[in-house]
Amino acid sequence: MGAETIVLVAATCIGLYMAANIGANDLANAMGTSVGSGALTLRKAVLISIVANFLGAVLAGGHVTSTISKGMISPDLFVGSPAELMLGMFAALLAAGIWVHLATILGLPVSTTHSIVGAVVGFGLISVGFWAISWGKVITIAASWVVSPVAGALIAGAVYYFIRNRILRTARPEVMALRWSPLLVGAVVLVVILSFIFKGLKNLHLDLGFGQALVVAVPAAAIIGMAAKKWLRWLLGERKGKKRRSGDVVLQRLFAYLQVLTACYVAFAHGANDVANAIGPLAAIFSVIRTKSVAMHVEVPVWMLAVGGLTVGGGLFAFGSRVIETIGGKITEVTPVRGFCAEFGAATTILVCSRLGLPISTTHVLVGAVVGVGFMRGMGFLDMRLLRNIASSWVITLPFTMVLAMVFFKILAVMFL
Repeated sequence: MGAETIVLVAATCIGLYMAANIGANDLANAMGTSVGSGALTLRKAVLISIVANFLGAVLAGGHVTSTISKGMISPDLFVGSPAELMLGMFAALLAAGIWVHLATILGLPVSTTHSIVGAVVGFGLISVGFWAISWGKVITIAASWVVSPVAGALIAGAVYYFIRNRILRTARPEVMALRWSPLLVGAVVLVVILSFIFKGLKNLHLDLGFGQALVVAVPAAAIIGMAAKKWLRWLLGERKGKKRRSGDVVLQRLFAYLQVLTACYVAFAHGANDVANAIGPLAAIFSVIRTKSVAMHVEVPVWMLAVGGLTVGGGLFAFGSRVIETIGGKITEVTPVRGFCAEFGAATTILVCSRLGLPISTTHVLVGAVVGVGFMRGMGFLDMRLLRNIASSWVITLPFTMVLAMVFFKILAVMFL
């Protein structure tokens, strides 16, 4: 076996290790409230997320990615030393994978994007120096520690407040649910369609303006919203000759379906946007080995995105239960209604903040959304010790992966350069 083959095998193993950890932690966030509320079993959540994540990676994944993750370091700094870039990517993938794995074992939801960015900054510091790093982007990441959870908490908490006061606490909640169902279902459909157009399907080059997107999304949301009202009326047995069902059971079923819909969107968007965290650096290593040079941008083969998407789903199946338990029940008790509010609040926050250009992390938004729903019930319904641990893990992510990548890069450089 030649040296290049050994390097390729090692790079593939490390890249897939990172991909599996992304599934175990990041993708587990998307499905956590659905499993915690009982809307989905763990087996169904894994199956749905594997399919949605795979489709997101293949249909809308990053087919062209920067050689240096997220533009933290300029690739031309490594034009004269492609081997240094290759070892740096090795070190970054391994450091980020170990940190996400450790956080998953502890049941802590962390940002895998911040993990790989921190690791790239670490090897960049030791290889090309302090001033080669895009520190403005590092500051942007730090800002997202506040922006993401606060935005998610505000929107999810507002949605829960509305549903609780307009539906759940009324004398006839099933009648009020029927009244508000076109608005609720229509809002979910509107957010999901707009999210796909502006974020999830950005690489399909639809090139729709905001007005054009609304022309597509609003009629679809209105039609599906009215159809949902008819379906809900049928479930409630309001038509002559139909057997009446329990209003509470019907309500829980309605919100469970809506929650699963938003969870599918988050899993799809995850495949489209986050699989590159593992596959991007792997593609850069393959490019260096194949061309013996540093490319400004690397084409990511579809087969690599497909393998990455499936591995992320497999990681959720193998190791995701701890983070699912944290999101789905340990922060606060999650029911289908609360889970829907958290998922819808997170999807809406991701859409709005993306359009406004605000720095956000999907993981942080989801955690913030769950906290926002729990806060509306009262501080006593939140596990504050767990929340302190989660916040600490977010702050630790960058320095931990930076230092670990520096150590790994130094060891590899001594061995191979």
